Amino acid sequence: MDDGRADFDFFIGRWRVHHHRLVGRLVGSTRWEDFAGVTETRKILGGLGNMDENVLELPAGTYQAVTVRLFDPARGLWTIYWIDGRQTAVDPPMIGRFADGVGEFFGDDTLEGRAVRVRFRWFVDDQDHCRWEQAFSPDGEQTWETNWTMAFERG
Repeated sequence: MDDGRADFDFFIGRWRVHHHRLVGRLVGSTRWEDFAGVTETRKILGGLGNMDENVLELPAGTYQAVTVRLFDPARGLWTIYWIDGRQTAVDPPMIGRFADGVGEFFGDDTLEGRAVRVRFRWFVDDQDHCRWEQAFSPDGEQTWETNWTMAFERG
């Protein structure tokens, strides 16, 4: 079935991750930090979803997190939830789909009490390499600041 439910099938398995994260968000920062991580993804709900477990090796200390992705066949949309192990809270959902080989997902959140629009993008380079990026917009999607990228390599 090609309704979108297989869009994240490329991501099933174990990945080494190179994180590249902007140190200060929406403050004009140009300083980035790099760190490693590991992600392992599996299907759930008979293929209507997937989840990954993440180990992020931040310079300030390692932590764990989980992503849960659920597909709505009626709307053809994915909803993505991030659960940060340091706070054990679920971030606001990101909603979107893949089109022309790129996944775009949008949601609303706050940064230090300030409303921001959030965008995730997924790029599949080949069966063993993919990329993710996160950007924030403080002005209703007029401008975007990319603040985190991840490069994934299978293994």
